[in-house]
Formats: sequence, C-alpha cells, structure tokens
Amino acid sequence: MVLYFTSDVVDPPAFIYVGKDKVENEELIKFGWEEDVWFHADKFSSAHIYLRLKPGQSWENIDKLLLNDLAQLTKANSIEGNKKDNVTIIYTPWSNLKKDGAMAVGQVGFKDQRKVKRVLCETRINAIVNRLNKTEVEKTVDLAEEKASMEKEKRANARKVQLERAKEEARVARERKEKAWQKDHAYDEIFAEDLVEESSNQDRPADYYDDFM
Repeated sequence: MVLYFTSDVVDPPAFIYVGKDKVENEELIKFGWEEDVWFHADKFSSAHIYLRLKPGQSWENIDKLLLNDLAQLTKANSIEGNKKDNVTIIYTPWSNLKKDGAMAVGQVGFKDQRKVKRVLCETRINAIVNRLNKTEVEKTVDLAEEKASMEKEKRANARKVQLERAKEEARVARERKEKAWQKDHAYDEIFAEDLVEESSNQDRPADYYDDFM
C-alpha cells in the first residue's frame, strides 16, 4: 500500500507519497521516477517520503513552504524523531539513492554525498501535520506497471517533439533555399526584357539599318 498526500501551499498542489512499511519502501526505491525527491529523518528511523516534481522544477530550489511541509511530514512519520525537537531532515533526488544486496530491507545509501541537502525541523507543528493528514489517500498500486506506462508516454512524447523539430528544420531549410534562389535570380526578368528589347525592331529609328549599307 502507498499513502498519498497533497500539499496546497504551492500552486498547482504538490504530489507526495509515502511507503507504508519497510517492504513498501523497497518497492518505492526500486521503481522511483527521475522527478522524485526522497526525504528521510537523519539519524532516526522514519518513513520514506517522496515529492514528485513537476516538469521544469528542480530539487535544488523547492519552495520554502513546501519544504517545510515535507520536513514536518517526515518528522511526524518517525517514531523517535517525532518526539524530539531540532530534527534534521535529509533529502536528495531519487536517482542519487544507492542500494546493494548487503543492505537491510528499506536501507539506502547515496551515490554522491554532495547531492544530499538538509533542512532543520525545529519542532512539530500540528497545524501543518493535521492539514497534510487530512489529504491522505491509501492505494494499492502496481509501481512497476505505473513506471513502465510513464516511461512509454515519455518516449512517445520525445518522438513527437523530435518529429515536430524535424518538420520545422525542414521548413526553415526550404525557406532558405527559396530565398537563396530568389536572390540568385532576382534580375533574370530584367535581363530577359533587355534582351527582348535589343532584338526587337520596334522603337528603332528609321535610319537604323543605314549604317549597315
């Protein structure tokens, strides 16, 4: 089961999801998306909280109000951390999570420590936690199928963008070719008219042929 939450401190609202237990956390680690940011209480056991970024958003400049919501939700989902003040919450892109066979269920490491950020959650704010809890929805989800569908849609969109780019490049190339041809042949009609005039007897003086006598 996966728990879903919505934070409306940003517009459009943010999409947050949480593994219900450590077994579920394993699935979330395995089938996370590139757009996901992972949150966890530092030095305490806690739920794995994920924020799914929207297109164009960066994990490095998450809105401060949203970051506070995520810190509060992470702290609240740590049995020990929830009882303490000044709990540090760590977060990093899903793609920076590292998992190997020697690790316990639900345990993760990081590929690059420089991509791990920290935010201090000084104390629990019930108003925030309660607001988020009211949005909770529990669902049974096939995470593997969901990710496969997402990746298929991404590939289709990428092909569409590539095709549109190729069409635009072809159009620009045709326009350039047409403009180049027009520039090279800009005086063709003028020259043709001059040649016609030169070869025509019309408008010539009456004594034009006298010089050839």
